[in-house]
Amino acid sequence: MIDPIAAGLVAIYFIAMIGIGIWASKKIQTMSDYVVAGRSLGFWLFLMLMIGSVCSGMSLLGVSGLGYNAGWPTIWEQIAVPLSISFCIIFFGAKMHRIAKERGYITVQDYLAHRYESPKTLRGLSAIAGIIVSMIYLAGQYTAVSIVLMWLFSIPHWLALLIGAAIVTAYTVIGGLYAVTWTTLVQGLILIIGVLVMAPLVIMTAGGLTHINEVMAAGKPGFVDPWVLSGTFTPPYIISFFLLLVIGLACAPHIINNLLAVKDAKYFRWTPLVAFVIYGIVMFLLKFAGFAGFVLVREGAITLPAVKNAGDFVFVYGVQYAMPSMFLWGVFAVIVLAAVMSTTDRLMLTIGTYFSWDVYRNLLKPSASDEEVLWISKISVFAAALITLVLAISPPDALVWLIWAGIGIMFATFAVPFLAGLYWRGATREGAIASMALGLLTALAFGGISYFKIMALPVHFSLFGAVISFLAMVVVSMMTPKTSTSVLDETFTGPFIQPKK
Repeated sequence: MIDPIAAGLVAIYFIAMIGIGIWASKKIQTMSDYVVAGRSLGFWLFLMLMIGSVCSGMSLLGVSGLGYNAGWPTIWEQIAVPLSISFCIIFFGAKMHRIAKERGYITVQDYLAHRYESPKTLRGLSAIAGIIVSMIYLAGQYTAVSIVLMWLFSIPHWLALLIGAAIVTAYTVIGGLYAVTWTTLVQGLILIIGVLVMAPLVIMTAGGLTHINEVMAAGKPGFVDPWVLSGTFTPPYIISFFLLLVIGLACAPHIINNLLAVKDAKYFRWTPLVAFVIYGIVMFLLKFAGFAGFVLVREGAITLPAVKNAGDFVFVYGVQYAMPSMFLWGVFAVIVLAAVMSTTDRLMLTIGTYFSWDVYRNLLKPSASDEEVLWISKISVFAAALITLVLAISPPDALVWLIWAGIGIMFATFAVPFLAGLYWRGATREGAIASMALGLLTALAFGGISYFKIMALPVHFSLFGAVISFLAMVVVSMMTPKTSTSVLDETFTGPFIQPKK
Protein backbone atom coordinates (compact mmCIF):
# COMPACT_ATOMS: atom_id res chain seq x y z
CA MET A 1 0.00 0.00 0.00
CA ILE A 2 1.50 3.31 -1.07
CA ASP A 3 1.43 5.87 1.72
CA PRO A 4 -0.38 9.00 0.47
CA ILE A 5 1.89 11.38 2.41
CA ALA A 6 5.11 9.99 0.95
CA ALA A 7 3.55 9.76 -2.50
CA GLY A 8 2.39 13.36 -2.20
CA LEU A 9 5.85 14.65 -1.28
CA VAL A 10 7.50 12.83 -4.19
CA ALA A 11 4.73 14.01 -6.55
CA ILE A 12 5.20 17.64 -5.45
CA TYR A 13 8.94 17.32 -6.05
CA PHE A 14 8.42 15.86 -9.53
CA ILE A 15 5.87 18.55 -10.44
CA ALA A 16 8.27 21.26 -9.22
CA MET A 17 11.05 19.91 -11.45
CA ILE A 18 8.82 19.86 -14.51
CA GLY A 19 7.57 23.34 -13.62
CA ILE A 20 11.16 24.62 -13.60
CA GLY A 21 11.66 22.99 -17.00
CA ILE A 22 8.64 24.79 -18.44
CA TRP A 23 9.80 28.12 -16.96
CA ALA A 24 13.32 27.59 -18.32
CA SER A 25 12.04 26.79 -21.81
CA LYS A 26 10.95 30.40 -22.21
CA LYS A 27 14.60 31.47 -22.06
CA ILE A 28 15.66 29.30 -24.98
CA GLN A 29 16.07 31.03 -28.34
CA THR A 30 19.18 29.35 -29.77
CA MET A 31 21.17 26.12 -29.48
CA SER A 32 23.66 28.01 -27.30
CA ASP A 33 20.85 28.86 -24.87
CA TYR A 34 19.81 25.21 -24.72
CA VAL A 35 23.31 23.75 -24.25
CA VAL A 36 25.32 26.37 -22.30
CA ALA A 37 22.49 28.50 -20.86
CA GLY A 38 23.61 31.53 -22.84
CA ARG A 39 26.91 31.53 -20.85
CA SER A 40 25.02 33.26 -18.04
CA LEU A 41 25.71 31.18 -14.92
CA GLY A 42 26.64 33.11 -11.79
CA PHE A 43 28.82 31.90 -8.91
CA TRP A 44 26.25 29.91 -6.92
CA LEU A 45 24.49 28.45 -9.94
CA PHE A 46 27.84 27.30 -11.34
CA LEU A 47 28.98 25.96 -7.96
CA MET A 48 25.82 23.91 -7.45
CA LEU A 49 25.87 22.71 -11.07
CA MET A 50 29.41 21.38 -10.58
CA ILE A 51 28.51 19.67 -7.30
CA GLY A 52 25.25 18.34 -8.73
CA SER A 53 26.96 17.01 -11.87
CA VAL A 54 29.43 15.03 -9.75
CA CYS A 55 27.03 14.08 -6.97
CA SER A 56 24.94 11.16 -8.09
CA GLY A 57 23.46 7.84 -7.11
CA MET A 58 27.04 6.89 -6.28
CA SER A 59 27.10 9.55 -3.58
CA LEU A 60 23.99 8.71 -1.57
CA LEU A 61 23.63 5.01 -2.32
CA GLY A 62 26.90 3.79 -3.82
CA VAL A 63 29.18 5.52 -1.30
CA SER A 64 27.24 4.30 1.72
CA GLY A 65 26.86 0.87 0.11
CA LEU A 66 30.61 0.66 -0.46
CA GLY A 67 31.22 1.66 3.16
CA TYR A 68 28.86 -1.12 4.25
CA ASN A 69 30.57 -3.69 2.02
CA ALA A 70 34.24 -2.82 2.61
CA GLY A 71 34.68 -0.36 5.50
CA TRP A 72 37.55 2.09 6.03
CA PRO A 73 39.76 0.94 3.10
CA THR A 74 37.29 2.78 0.84
CA ILE A 75 37.65 6.11 2.68
CA TRP A 76 40.02 7.50 0.02
CA GLU A 77 36.97 8.00 -2.18
CA GLN A 78 35.81 10.75 0.18
CA ILE A 79 38.83 12.87 -0.70
CA ALA A 80 39.13 11.98 -4.36
CA VAL A 81 35.59 12.73 -5.54
CA PRO A 82 35.35 16.29 -4.13
CA LEU A 83 38.91 16.89 -5.34
CA SER A 84 37.82 16.08 -8.91
CA ILE A 85 35.70 19.25 -8.98
CA SER A 86 38.68 21.33 -7.87
CA PHE A 87 40.96 19.61 -10.41
CA CYS A 88 38.52 20.29 -13.24
CA ILE A 89 38.09 23.97 -12.42
CA ILE A 90 41.78 24.65 -11.79
CA PHE A 91 43.29 22.81 -14.75
CA PHE A 92 40.54 23.26 -17.34
CA GLY A 93 38.49 26.24 -16.18
CA ALA A 94 40.35 29.40 -17.17
CA LYS A 95 41.64 28.11 -20.49
CA MET A 96 38.50 26.35 -21.65
CA HIS A 97 36.22 29.22 -20.63
CA ARG A 98 38.24 31.88 -22.48
CA ILE A 99 38.69 29.81 -25.63
CA ALA A 100 35.00 28.87 -25.66
CA LYS A 101 33.90 32.47 -25.19
CA GLU A 102 36.18 33.82 -27.91
CA ARG A 103 35.46 31.02 -30.40
CA GLY A 104 31.82 30.32 -29.60
CA TYR A 105 32.28 26.70 -28.50
CA ILE A 106 29.24 25.00 -27.04
CA THR A 107 30.78 21.53 -26.54
CA VAL A 108 34.24 20.28 -25.64
CA GLN A 109 34.30 18.62 -29.05
CA ASP A 110 34.46 22.11 -30.56
CA TYR A 111 37.69 22.60 -28.62
CA LEU A 112 39.18 19.22 -29.60
CA ALA A 113 38.33 19.76 -33.28
CA HIS A 114 40.03 23.18 -33.20
CA ARG A 115 43.08 22.32 -31.08
CA TYR A 116 43.92 19.15 -32.99
CA GLU A 117 42.83 20.44 -36.42
CA SER A 118 40.44 17.52 -36.82
CA PRO A 119 36.90 18.80 -37.50
CA LYS A 120 35.65 15.38 -38.58
CA THR A 121 37.63 12.40 -37.26
CA LEU A 122 38.45 13.50 -33.72
CA ARG A 123 35.16 15.34 -33.26
CA GLY A 124 33.21 12.24 -34.28
CA LEU A 125 35.36 9.86 -32.23
CA SER A 126 35.19 11.99 -29.08
CA ALA A 127 31.44 12.54 -29.47
CA ILE A 128 30.76 8.82 -29.88
CA ALA A 129 33.08 7.98 -26.97
CA GLY A 130 31.33 10.61 -24.85
CA ILE A 131 27.94 9.14 -25.68
CA ILE A 132 29.11 5.59 -24.82
CA VAL A 133 30.59 6.46 -21.43
CA SER A 134 27.68 8.74 -20.55
CA MET A 135 25.26 5.90 -21.31
CA ILE A 136 27.11 3.55 -18.95
CA TYR A 137 27.25 6.21 -16.25
CA LEU A 138 23.60 7.09 -16.80
CA ALA A 139 22.53 3.47 -16.32
CA GLY A 140 23.95 3.69 -12.80
CA GLN A 141 21.88 6.79 -12.08
CA TYR A 142 18.64 5.13 -13.18
CA THR A 143 19.48 2.15 -11.00
CA ALA A 144 19.75 4.53 -8.03
CA VAL A 145 16.38 6.13 -8.86
CA SER A 146 14.87 2.65 -8.98
CA ILE A 147 16.27 1.71 -5.56
CA VAL A 148 14.53 4.67 -3.91
CA LEU A 149 11.16 4.22 -5.59
CA MET A 150 11.19 0.45 -5.02
CA TRP A 151 11.88 0.98 -1.30
CA LEU A 152 9.33 3.73 -0.79
CA PHE A 153 6.42 2.44 -2.88
CA SER A 154 7.09 -1.33 -3.05
CA ILE A 155 6.86 -1.31 -6.83
CA PRO A 156 8.76 -3.46 -9.35
CA HIS A 157 12.22 -2.43 -10.56
CA TRP A 158 11.05 -1.84 -14.14
CA LEU A 159 8.20 0.45 -13.07
CA ALA A 160 10.50 2.46 -10.79
CA LEU A 161 12.94 2.90 -13.68
CA LEU A 162 10.16 4.05 -16.00
CA ILE A 163 8.78 6.65 -13.57
CA GLY A 164 12.19 8.15 -12.78
CA ALA A 165 13.25 8.30 -16.43
CA ALA A 166 9.99 9.90 -17.53
CA ILE A 167 10.31 12.81 -15.08
CA VAL A 168 13.99 13.58 -15.76
CA THR A 169 13.52 13.29 -19.51
CA ALA A 170 10.55 15.65 -19.43
CA TYR A 171 12.22 18.65 -17.82
CA THR A 172 15.57 18.10 -19.59
CA VAL A 173 13.93 18.00 -23.02
CA ILE A 174 11.80 21.03 -22.23
CA GLY A 175 14.33 23.35 -20.64
CA GLY A 176 17.89 22.33 -21.60
CA LEU A 177 20.76 23.55 -19.42
CA TYR A 178 18.66 26.37 -17.97
CA ALA A 179 16.32 23.73 -16.54
CA VAL A 180 19.20 21.44 -15.53
CA THR A 181 20.97 24.30 -13.73
CA TRP A 182 17.98 25.62 -11.79
CA THR A 183 16.73 22.15 -10.88
CA THR A 184 20.28 21.30 -9.77
CA LEU A 185 20.34 24.38 -7.54
CA VAL A 186 17.15 23.18 -5.83
CA GLN A 187 18.33 19.57 -5.79
CA GLY A 188 21.74 20.52 -4.42
CA LEU A 189 20.28 22.47 -1.52
CA ILE A 190 17.90 19.60 -0.74
CA LEU A 191 20.80 17.13 -0.85
CA ILE A 192 23.19 19.11 1.34
CA ILE A 193 20.65 19.98 4.01
CA GLY A 194 19.19 16.48 3.96
CA VAL A 195 22.53 14.70 4.38
CA LEU A 196 23.62 17.10 7.13
CA VAL A 197 20.47 16.17 9.06
CA MET A 198 19.85 12.51 8.24
CA ALA A 199 23.32 10.96 8.07
CA PRO A 200 24.21 12.00 11.65
CA LEU A 201 20.89 10.54 12.84
CA VAL A 202 21.73 7.17 11.30
CA ILE A 203 25.24 7.29 12.79
CA MET A 204 23.92 8.16 16.27
CA THR A 205 21.23 5.47 16.04
CA ALA A 206 23.99 2.92 15.40
CA GLY A 207 25.74 4.03 18.61
CA GLY A 208 28.20 6.65 17.36
CA LEU A 209 31.53 6.29 15.54
CA THR A 210 33.38 4.71 18.48
CA HIS A 211 30.83 1.91 18.82
CA ILE A 212 30.63 1.52 15.04
CA ASN A 213 34.40 1.00 14.78
CA GLU A 214 34.36 -1.49 17.65
CA VAL A 215 31.64 -3.57 15.98
CA MET A 216 33.37 -3.47 12.60
CA ALA A 217 36.70 -4.47 14.18
CA ALA A 218 35.06 -7.39 15.97
CA GLY A 219 33.08 -8.58 12.97
CA LYS A 220 35.55 -7.92 10.16
CA PRO A 221 38.95 -6.64 11.37
CA GLY A 222 40.00 -5.56 7.87
CA PHE A 223 37.14 -3.07 7.82
CA VAL A 224 38.99 -0.71 10.18
CA ASP A 225 42.31 -0.69 8.27
CA PRO A 226 43.24 2.06 5.79
CA TRP A 227 43.87 -0.57 3.10
CA VAL A 228 44.07 -4.34 2.64
CA LEU A 229 46.99 -6.54 1.57
CA SER A 230 45.06 -8.69 -0.89
CA GLY A 231 41.97 -8.34 -3.03
CA THR A 232 40.43 -4.92 -3.69
CA PHE A 233 41.74 -1.74 -2.00
CA THR A 234 45.37 -2.76 -1.75
CA PRO A 235 47.80 0.21 -1.93
CA PRO A 236 48.32 -0.17 -5.73
CA TYR A 237 44.57 -0.39 -6.27
CA ILE A 238 43.96 2.68 -4.09
CA ILE A 239 46.45 4.70 -6.16
CA SER A 240 44.69 3.75 -9.40
CA PHE A 241 41.35 4.35 -7.68
CA PHE A 242 42.45 7.85 -6.61
CA LEU A 243 43.61 8.76 -10.13
CA LEU A 244 40.42 7.31 -11.58
CA LEU A 245 38.16 9.48 -9.42
CA VAL A 246 40.17 12.71 -9.35
CA ILE A 247 41.20 12.90 -13.01
CA GLY A 248 38.53 10.67 -14.54
CA LEU A 249 35.62 12.65 -13.13
CA ALA A 250 37.38 15.95 -13.86
CA CYS A 251 37.68 14.93 -17.53
CA ALA A 252 34.10 13.68 -17.81
CA PRO A 253 32.39 15.44 -20.73
CA HIS A 254 29.31 16.36 -18.71
CA ILE A 255 31.55 18.01 -16.09
CA ILE A 256 33.89 19.93 -18.41
CA ASN A 257 30.99 21.24 -20.48
CA ASN A 258 29.80 23.17 -17.40
CA LEU A 259 32.88 25.40 -17.69
CA LEU A 260 31.59 26.78 -20.99
CA ALA A 261 28.42 28.14 -19.38
CA VAL A 262 30.02 30.40 -16.74
CA LYS A 263 29.32 34.11 -16.94
CA ASP A 264 32.68 35.31 -15.58
CA ALA A 265 36.04 33.54 -15.24
CA LYS A 266 36.62 35.20 -11.85
CA TYR A 267 34.28 32.57 -10.36
CA PHE A 268 37.04 30.01 -10.87
CA ARG A 269 39.05 31.57 -8.02
CA TRP A 270 36.93 30.33 -5.13
CA THR A 271 34.73 27.56 -6.51
CA PRO A 272 37.49 24.88 -6.25
CA LEU A 273 37.83 25.41 -2.49
CA VAL A 274 34.15 26.01 -1.70
CA ALA A 275 33.02 22.98 -3.72
CA PHE A 276 35.68 20.74 -2.14
CA VAL A 277 34.68 21.69 1.41
CA ILE A 278 30.91 21.39 0.88
CA TYR A 279 30.99 18.14 -1.05
CA GLY A 280 33.74 16.67 1.12
CA ILE A 281 31.57 17.02 4.23
CA VAL A 282 28.65 15.38 2.43
CA MET A 283 30.81 12.47 1.22
CA PHE A 284 32.33 11.72 4.64
CA LEU A 285 28.92 11.74 6.32
CA LEU A 286 27.57 9.32 3.75
CA LYS A 287 30.50 6.94 4.15
CA PHE A 288 30.08 6.97 7.93
CA ALA A 289 26.37 6.28 7.42
CA GLY A 290 27.39 3.18 5.45
CA PHE A 291 29.57 2.07 8.37
CA ALA A 292 26.58 2.64 10.65
CA GLY A 293 24.46 0.47 8.38
CA PHE A 294 26.94 -2.38 8.84
CA VAL A 295 26.37 -2.18 12.60
CA LEU A 296 22.58 -1.95 12.29
CA VAL A 297 22.51 -5.05 10.09
CA ARG A 298 24.94 -6.98 12.30
CA GLU A 299 22.96 -6.17 15.44
CA GLY A 300 19.67 -7.15 13.79
CA ALA A 301 18.13 -3.68 13.78
CA ILE A 302 17.56 -3.73 10.01
CA THR A 303 17.35 -6.44 7.37
CA LEU A 304 18.37 -5.59 3.82
CA PRO A 305 16.34 -6.91 0.86
CA ALA A 306 17.33 -10.20 -0.73
CA VAL A 307 18.80 -8.69 -3.91
CA LYS A 308 22.31 -8.95 -5.31
CA ASN A 309 23.04 -5.25 -4.74
CA ALA A 310 21.64 -5.25 -1.17
CA GLY A 311 24.44 -3.01 0.14
CA ASP A 312 23.14 -0.12 -1.97
CA PHE A 313 19.95 -0.14 0.13
CA VAL A 314 21.76 0.28 3.47
CA PHE A 315 21.36 4.05 3.78
CA VAL A 316 17.65 4.09 2.95
CA TYR A 317 16.97 1.26 5.41
CA GLY A 318 19.12 3.00 8.00
CA VAL A 319 17.08 6.18 7.61
CA GLN A 320 13.87 4.17 7.83
CA TYR A 321 15.01 2.67 11.15
CA ALA A 322 16.35 5.95 12.57
CA MET A 323 13.24 7.94 11.63
CA PRO A 324 10.10 5.76 11.87
CA SER A 325 7.86 8.31 10.16
CA MET A 326 6.38 7.91 6.69
CA PHE A 327 6.49 11.68 6.24
CA LEU A 328 10.25 11.71 6.90
CA TRP A 329 10.70 8.74 4.57
CA GLY A 330 9.05 10.79 1.87
CA VAL A 331 11.40 13.69 2.64
CA PHE A 332 14.37 11.32 2.45
CA ALA A 333 13.16 9.90 -0.86
CA VAL A 334 13.12 13.43 -2.28
CA ILE A 335 16.68 13.97 -1.01
CA VAL A 336 17.99 10.84 -2.73
CA LEU A 337 16.06 11.56 -5.90
CA ALA A 338 17.50 15.09 -5.91
CA ALA A 339 21.06 13.74 -5.70
CA VAL A 340 20.52 11.18 -8.43
CA MET A 341 18.59 13.41 -10.80
CA SER A 342 21.09 16.27 -10.52
CA THR A 343 23.59 14.09 -12.41
CA THR A 344 21.10 12.19 -14.54
CA ASP A 345 19.71 15.28 -16.27
CA ARG A 346 23.23 16.62 -17.01
CA LEU A 347 24.25 13.31 -18.57
CA MET A 348 21.12 13.18 -20.71
CA LEU A 349 21.67 16.70 -21.97
CA THR A 350 25.30 15.85 -22.76
CA ILE A 351 24.29 12.82 -24.81
CA GLY A 352 21.65 14.77 -26.72
CA THR A 353 24.06 17.64 -27.43
CA TYR A 354 26.88 15.42 -28.63
CA PHE A 355 24.64 13.65 -31.08
CA SER A 356 22.77 16.70 -32.36
CA TRP A 357 25.62 19.22 -32.47
CA ASP A 358 28.77 17.17 -32.99
CA VAL A 359 27.46 14.25 -35.03
CA TYR A 360 24.38 15.59 -36.81
CA ARG A 361 25.29 19.26 -37.33
CA ASN A 362 29.05 19.05 -37.78
CA LEU A 363 29.39 15.64 -39.45
CA LEU A 364 26.15 14.70 -41.18
CA LYS A 365 24.37 17.94 -42.06
CA PRO A 366 26.43 21.14 -41.71
CA SER A 367 23.60 23.19 -43.24
CA ALA A 368 21.15 22.27 -40.45
CA SER A 369 19.51 25.26 -38.77
CA ASP A 370 19.61 25.94 -35.03
CA GLU A 371 15.95 25.02 -34.78
CA GLU A 372 16.52 21.69 -36.51
CA VAL A 373 19.54 20.86 -34.33
CA LEU A 374 17.54 21.79 -31.24
CA TRP A 375 14.81 19.32 -32.16
CA ILE A 376 17.37 16.60 -32.90
CA SER A 377 18.89 17.22 -29.47
CA LYS A 378 15.54 16.79 -27.75
CA ILE A 379 14.82 13.61 -29.68
CA SER A 380 18.30 12.32 -28.77
CA VAL A 381 17.68 12.93 -25.07
CA PHE A 382 14.48 10.90 -25.31
CA ALA A 383 16.24 8.09 -27.20
CA ALA A 384 19.09 8.06 -24.67
CA ALA A 385 16.59 7.57 -21.87
CA LEU A 386 15.03 4.56 -23.60
CA ILE A 387 18.35 2.89 -24.38
CA THR A 388 19.71 3.45 -20.89
CA LEU A 389 16.58 1.99 -19.31
CA VAL A 390 17.35 -1.28 -21.08
CA LEU A 391 20.92 -1.21 -19.71
CA ALA A 392 19.61 -0.56 -16.17
CA ILE A 393 17.10 -3.43 -16.13
CA SER A 394 19.72 -5.83 -14.74
CA PRO A 395 22.17 -3.87 -12.53
CA PRO A 396 25.50 -5.33 -11.28
CA ASP A 397 26.04 -6.59 -7.73
CA ALA A 398 27.02 -3.10 -6.55
CA LEU A 399 25.84 0.21 -7.96
CA VAL A 400 29.26 1.68 -7.37
CA TRP A 401 30.84 -0.79 -9.85
CA LEU A 402 28.67 0.56 -12.66
CA ILE A 403 29.46 4.16 -11.71
CA TRP A 404 33.19 3.45 -11.53
CA ALA A 405 33.06 1.72 -14.89
CA GLY A 406 31.64 4.84 -16.52
CA ILE A 407 34.18 7.11 -14.80
CA GLY A 408 37.01 4.69 -15.63
CA ILE A 409 36.25 4.70 -19.33
CA MET A 410 36.09 8.52 -19.22
CA PHE A 411 39.52 8.53 -17.54
CA ALA A 412 41.11 6.26 -20.13
CA THR A 413 39.48 8.00 -23.09
CA PHE A 414 39.55 11.74 -22.37
CA ALA A 415 42.21 12.54 -19.74
CA VAL A 416 45.27 12.44 -21.98
CA PRO A 417 43.78 14.21 -25.04
CA PHE A 418 42.40 17.04 -22.86
CA LEU A 419 45.47 17.54 -20.67
CA ALA A 420 47.96 17.14 -23.52
CA GLY A 421 45.87 19.43 -25.71
CA LEU A 422 45.91 22.23 -23.14
CA TYR A 423 49.44 21.86 -21.76
CA TRP A 424 51.70 20.16 -24.35
CA ARG A 425 52.41 21.97 -27.62
CA GLY A 426 53.84 18.77 -29.07
CA ALA A 427 50.50 16.89 -29.04
CA THR A 428 49.30 16.27 -32.61
CA ARG A 429 46.06 15.32 -34.34
CA GLU A 430 47.22 11.77 -35.03
CA GLY A 431 48.45 11.43 -31.45
CA ALA A 432 45.09 12.53 -30.08
CA ILE A 433 43.13 10.15 -32.33
CA ALA A 434 45.37 7.20 -31.39
CA SER A 435 45.27 8.15 -27.71
CA MET A 436 41.50 8.42 -27.54
CA ALA A 437 40.74 5.34 -29.64
CA LEU A 438 43.23 3.02 -27.92
CA GLY A 439 42.33 4.34 -24.47
CA LEU A 440 38.65 3.62 -25.10
CA LEU A 441 39.21 0.14 -26.54
CA THR A 442 41.70 -0.86 -23.82
CA ALA A 443 39.38 0.32 -21.06
CA LEU A 444 36.44 -1.58 -22.54
CA ALA A 445 38.56 -4.73 -22.89
CA PHE A 446 39.95 -4.64 -19.35
CA GLY A 447 36.56 -3.57 -18.00
CA GLY A 448 35.13 -6.78 -19.46
CA ILE A 449 37.94 -8.81 -17.90
CA SER A 450 37.22 -7.23 -14.53
CA TYR A 451 33.42 -7.51 -14.67
CA PHE A 452 33.33 -11.13 -15.83
CA LYS A 453 36.17 -12.03 -13.42
CA ILE A 454 38.29 -13.57 -16.18
CA MET A 455 41.37 -12.68 -14.14
CA ALA A 456 42.17 -10.62 -11.04
CA LEU A 457 43.59 -7.19 -11.81
CA PRO A 458 46.00 -5.55 -9.32
CA VAL A 459 44.65 -2.07 -10.12
CA HIS A 460 41.40 -0.59 -11.41
CA PHE A 461 40.95 -1.59 -15.06
CA SER A 462 40.91 2.02 -16.25
CA LEU A 463 44.59 2.51 -15.40
CA PHE A 464 45.58 0.13 -18.21
CA GLY A 465 43.61 2.25 -20.67
CA ALA A 466 45.07 5.50 -19.32
CA VAL A 467 48.65 4.21 -19.64
CA ILE A 468 48.04 3.01 -23.21
CA SER A 469 46.39 6.35 -24.02
CA PHE A 470 49.41 8.24 -22.67
CA LEU A 471 51.92 6.11 -24.56
CA ALA A 472 49.95 6.41 -27.79
CA MET A 473 49.80 10.20 -27.47
CA VAL A 474 53.54 10.57 -26.87
CA VAL A 475 54.79 8.04 -29.42
CA VAL A 476 52.44 8.97 -32.25
CA SER A 477 52.80 12.72 -31.67
CA MET A 478 56.59 12.45 -31.91
CA MET A 479 56.26 10.65 -35.26
CA THR A 480 53.68 12.92 -36.94
CA PRO A 481 53.56 16.54 -38.23
CA LYS A 482 53.23 19.19 -35.54
CA THR A 483 50.16 21.36 -35.01
CA SER A 484 50.41 24.84 -36.53
CA THR A 485 51.74 27.53 -34.21
CA SER A 486 48.74 29.75 -34.88
CA VAL A 487 46.33 27.09 -33.61
CA LEU A 488 48.47 26.46 -30.54
CA ASP A 489 48.41 30.17 -29.75
CA GLU A 490 44.67 30.48 -30.40
CA THR A 491 43.96 27.62 -27.98
CA PHE A 492 46.37 28.90 -25.28
CA THR A 493 48.37 25.68 -25.40
CA GLY A 494 51.35 25.54 -23.07
CA PRO A 495 52.57 24.80 -19.52
CA PHE A 496 50.50 27.48 -17.81
CA ILE A 497 47.06 27.51 -16.13
CA GLN A 498 45.93 31.12 -16.56
CA PRO A 499 46.07 32.44 -20.18
CA LYS A 500 47.49 35.91 -20.62
CA LYS A 501 45.03 38.67 -21.43
